[in-house]
Amino acid sequence: MADRPCPCGLPETYEACCGRFHAGTAAAPTAERLMRSRYCAFVRLDSGYLLRTWHPRTRPEQVDLDPGMRWAGLEILEAVDGSAFHSTGTVTFRASYRGGSLHERSRFERVDGAWVYVDGEFLS
Repeated sequence: MADRPCPCGLPETYEACCGRFHAGTAAAPTAERLMRSRYCAFVRLDSGYLLRTWHPRTRPEQVDLDPGMRWAGLEILEAVDGSAFHSTGTVTFRASYRGGSLHERSRFERVDGAWVYVDGEFLS
């Protein structure tokens, strides 16, 4: 498992990729990397990370994850802004799961220098 590519779709191992964000030893440098790490948190059932990376004004009290959900892959369709030089950004993606897919345009902002998820719009 340690030498397998990260579930987010990048070629690095989980530990070298999203694992360091989940562990808190590094922060996602862009909105896209935060999006990827949040997808990976869904795969790994890490609700704590999802809550920590959610904007305080839109964060729910809790996140109930379905252990029976089988995520099958993430495709980034478009990333607008969201770099080290921006304070906001959007990432449009398709996350596949057994039986279907989720297509969303997510909005991200920086809070105290760190990227956080604000909200998303489901697309058809």
